[in-house]
Amino acid sequence: MNYKQIAQETLRIEANTLLESAKNIDDVFDKAVEIILSCRGKLIVTGVGKSGLIGAKMAATFASTGTPSFFLHPTEALHGDLGMIGKEDVVIAISYSGESEELSSILPHVKRFNTPLIGMTRDKNSTLGRYSDLVIDVVVEKEACPLNIAPTSSTTLTLALGDALAVCLMKAKNFKKSDFASFHPGGALGKQLFVKVSDLMRTKDLPLISADTKLKDAIVKISEGRLGTVLVTDEQNRLLALVSDGDIRRALMSEDFSLEENVLKYATLNPKTIEDENILASEALVLIEEMKIQLLVVTDKDKRVKGMLHIHTLIEKGIS
Repeated sequence: MNYKQIAQETLRIEANTLLESAKNIDDVFDKAVEIILSCRGKLIVTGVGKSGLIGAKMAATFASTGTPSFFLHPTEALHGDLGMIGKEDVVIAISYSGESEELSSILPHVKRFNTPLIGMTRDKNSTLGRYSDLVIDVVVEKEACPLNIAPTSSTTLTLALGDALAVCLMKAKNFKKSDFASFHPGGALGKQLFVKVSDLMRTKDLPLISADTKLKDAIVKISEGRLGTVLVTDEQNRLLALVSDGDIRRALMSEDFSLEENVLKYATLNPKTIEDENILASEALVLIEEMKIQLLVVTDKDKRVKGMLHIHTLIEKGIS
């Protein structure tokens, strides 16, 4: 059996379903977006079975892209959760046939509150279609299922239409990356847009030495500091130089190398620093990568050391 060919045919059928639906998008879609935009309450999505699973994903997408939303199971609604639907809410009800028994049972109660109802079904004359204020067509030529029974193309189309609604709402609300990140503070984008250098830089027990320190003592301090680097500062804590493991390795190649030499002989003078600890950690990572260094020193405008930020810390915290 050629499974590759079967998979390709499945994808072709579902892709063609989406393309045909794209051609048939009409003013009803515009009206649906306008109804949701005018909603003062929440967008409630409901459905059973496969439609319910699609609805739950749609509600999650709406909620994470700036449209307050949650999924309501029709059965739970019949047993008390109808109270979660308010007069200022909007309901999206999903049923491919439009005749799902559990869903049909709650429709009269939804309409009793004059709650705007957007139906997603293949049949405008179905029970769902008749109760709906407007219907978004979910019409497929055939399911990808070889028996033309299991919801495949139809669920793919419903999900895609939900995404299309979400994208329209995002554009209408001028939803930005920063808005998205505020709903995902623990995600990669949240870290990229919210975590600052001040949140990650090391400020305590910094490996600092004075300008008259011998190289051998500087090496001990590097080991104790666990950052692969030691900072050379003056009496006012102003940065003079930096000595890294790399500086030590390069020094070992010198014929006159001596552990008794003053550390400044082998130090990197005028090391890379930043004065703004409030810049994003992701921006600091860009600087580190562009300058091909391991560590950024954070100072004030007078070059007094405030902290150190190592590339390993950025990586460990998922900054990219």
